[in-house]
Amino acid sequence: MEKQASFTIASDGIDPHQVPQRTAYTGARIPAVGIGTFGSDRFSGEDIATAVKGAISLGYRHIDCAAVYGNEALIGETFSEVLGSGLVKREELWITSKLWNDSHAEAVVIPTCQKTLEDLKLDYLDLYLVHWPFPNHHDPGVDVNARDPHAVPYIHENFMKTWRQMEKLVDMGLVKHIGTSNVSQAKLELILHDARIKPAANEMELHPHFQQPALFQYCVDNDIVPIGFSPIGSPARPDRDTTPDDTVDIEDPVIVAAAERLGVHPAVVCVKWAVQRGQIPIPFSIHREQYRGNLEAAVIDPLTDEEMAAIAGIDKNCRLIKGQVFLWEGAESWEDLWDLDGVIAS
Repeated sequence: MEKQASFTIASDGIDPHQVPQRTAYTGARIPAVGIGTFGSDRFSGEDIATAVKGAISLGYRHIDCAAVYGNEALIGETFSEVLGSGLVKREELWITSKLWNDSHAEAVVIPTCQKTLEDLKLDYLDLYLVHWPFPNHHDPGVDVNARDPHAVPYIHENFMKTWRQMEKLVDMGLVKHIGTSNVSQAKLELILHDARIKPAANEMELHPHFQQPALFQYCVDNDIVPIGFSPIGSPARPDRDTTPDDTVDIEDPVIVAAAERLGVHPAVVCVKWAVQRGQIPIPFSIHREQYRGNLEAAVIDPLTDEEMAAIAGIDKNCRLIKGQVFLWEGAESWEDLWDLDGVIAS
């Protein structure tokens, strides 16, 4: 006897049609809040797959995955169950995955994407991102001092060889859109100049204490959808990514004041700000009340214009995911990864 799917729509769910959407340059509509699946070393793959199932039952239609997270096969079981139930159609979901740094070689890109599709039990991805713009790799769970002996700075010619394979994935119908992640504006300018199929989205760190206004606006001006990871300041990020100078968004008095007015957790204010600003936040939680609150944040009780202006005026520039483990020999500091002076470090 065939096993019956146990997926159901939650009675207290959020109507997905009420969630705002962003429009890619292709005309595709992207739900303006997604759920992340990077559990760091703090949550199991089973916990995250269960959270994805719960999130979809509550109304999430945007799921952000990556091969390096090590949980795509488990999430694929969730997708199989959800889609097998008939209660959610594939075309109603926006599913993203990412090409990890050790798979940039021309001969590897397409097979790597095919493996992700096999693991996720999907015929296509809505969005496939190059996770980082260089092939520098690290083993799981390493500390901040770990270094890849083969690490190199950004080499545009090499990146474009990878990008040509990403374009082929679109041609093959395995991927609907391709995009970038963790790139600076200087790198993105080169990619846009040379791409046959331009990035539909750029995923980057975005939260009230790290607003990246210039890169954000550059994406908007070039019809690239800005997607923001760590939208509440990433309290569950790996220990290697924490430094003594990091600031905490949810303790900011501007965020706390808005939260007190609305009677919500400050994290919800961070999500509201992101949606109202025009980016797509990708908050992560395995706790139902938290991921439900993050989705509900997009559809009720908006921040006032005054609150939005106050958050825009927060005088912080705190990058939390600095990327030290990707540094190459000769790099002076993690700042070399981000081209802060507008010049690509070599």
